[in-house]
Amino acid sequence: MDESEVLVAAAREARERAIAPYSGFRVGAALRTTSGVVVSGCNIENASYGLTTCAERVALLKALSDGHRDFVLIAVVADAIAPVPPCGPCRQLLWEYCGDIPVVLASLTAVTARLQLAELLPFPFDRRSL
Repeated sequence: MDESEVLVAAAREARERAIAPYSGFRVGAALRTTSGVVVSGCNIENASYGLTTCAERVALLKALSDGHRDFVLIAVVADAIAPVPPCGPCRQLLWEYCGDIPVVLASLTAVTARLQLAELLPFPFDRRSL
């Protein structure tokens, strides 16, 4: 298994732990650090929807809170035929803490897209904007 296959498998596993009683749309994400550690996360919904946390942010915040600061790749898995990219807030946080990393999008059975984060967030707001 190559690096992205390992992450996709971890994201698929994380997706199984998603808490999505309102939308039923479960998502998993897995983030790989430069040291090879894989940190996964799943979406966790809330009745107010605004407090729902996406799988990508769960994985990123878990990694950051465990002291990881350097990342090389993220995989995102959802049960959809078309690629399901990170939402705007997830893109912003990934850019801020991961930079222009590769993003692998997958369904339950196949990889659906491989992009650089800069393709998903072509004109980012970051420290250069301050």
